[in-house]
Amino acid sequence: MGGYVGVETLIGKPTDLVTGLAVAGFGVLGGAALIWVAWGLWQVLRWSRGPAVVTQIFALPVAITLIQSAQYGFGVPLVVAAVVALVALLAPASTHALMGEDGS
Repeated sequence: MGGYVGVETLIGKPTDLVTGLAVAGFGVLGGAALIWVAWGLWQVLRWSRGPAVVTQIFALPVAITLIQSAQYGFGVPLVVAAVVALVALLAPASTHALMGEDGS
């Protein structure tokens, strides 16, 4: 998304070039951070669980806002994906794999 915003800012007619580029940069950094967390989960690294759970919790209000604005095609799948991810991240098997034998 950050890349898209950056390209649109550069080839379009933005009202504020600096803000557009800042938003694009933030989007690219956010995407890179999510890829890093996904890599951590793939490698079963303990630190990756917390950021992954927080990301899913943040996705829920976004999804609810989308549903309230009648954008069901985006909101409903986002709710489903966030809830499934939270259940998977907080399942006993995930806790055992990511946190160790006793969950601590």
